[in-house]
Amino acid sequence: MKRGEVVLITGGGRGIGAVVADFFARAGCDVALVARTAPEIEKVAAACRACSVRALPLAADVSRREDVACAVRATEKEFGRIDVLVNAAGIYGPIGPLVENDLDRWAQAVSVNLLGTVYAMHAALPAMIARRKGVVINFSGGGAVTPFPRFSAYSASKAAVVRLTETIAEEVRASGVRVNAIAPGAVNTALLEEVIDAGERAGTAFFYKAQEQKKNGGTPPERAAELAVFLASPESAGITGRLLSAVWDDWRRLAGTTQDLDQSALYTLRRIDGRNFTETRAAGAR
Repeated sequence: MKRGEVVLITGGGRGIGAVVADFFARAGCDVALVARTAPEIEKVAAACRACSVRALPLAADVSRREDVACAVRATEKEFGRIDVLVNAAGIYGPIGPLVENDLDRWAQAVSVNLLGTVYAMHAALPAMIARRKGVVINFSGGGAVTPFPRFSAYSASKAAVVRLTETIAEEVRASGVRVNAIAPGAVNTALLEEVIDAGERAGTAFFYKAQEQKKNGGTPPERAAELAVFLASPESAGITGRLLSAVWDDWRRLAGTTQDLDQSALYTLRRIDGRNFTETRAAGAR
């Protein structure tokens, strides 16, 4: 990463988003932090400034299109541009069988997870395309590539984010702007507490798995943050339209292999096809 690059992070007030902000600040990047809760993003912003970078806290609701557009405009006004957009805001929505879900809460999960990502990309991409430079990093989640019973709003919206990532990557490929997605793994965040609070509504097996995860610590959020910095750096030049797992994929080896990767179904929502079956098995893709 070049010192002084500008990174806008939604969901930057807590959890994975806050750790991502810390990693970019340590890399010398100026950061804009978007979240609904002002005290949280102000605290993260203060920590980032301790790395001798500029930090701009922006209280906004990513499910509101105008809030997101205003946050993008404020960042561009303050820093002059956005080099990297990270969409890390996310919620579970209702937990339990679909037929028992509150559909207003179901729709809200789609608004935050999917439409929030759409709004941010819609607002930030025009300037990136005009400059022929920029990186977008979206966050996938549980259920994006495999069924996730009792979390239908979350899994459906996150699967949509992955397909959106692949689609927009193709739309902007000629401009040099890159768009990728990260699967962060089972990180201990506020979402884990929601599962534990839901109890049996989350499903017996997943409920006990969540309790075990809380006890053992889960996947360190630093793994996803490290991958985000890699995807924003020149090391990953040419990697676009990919879904990379911070836990299971050996992403460090991808530097300099983009020509072969462009011809492969690896690291996409559909990770296996007739041409890449052997390759997928060999790579141990999940």
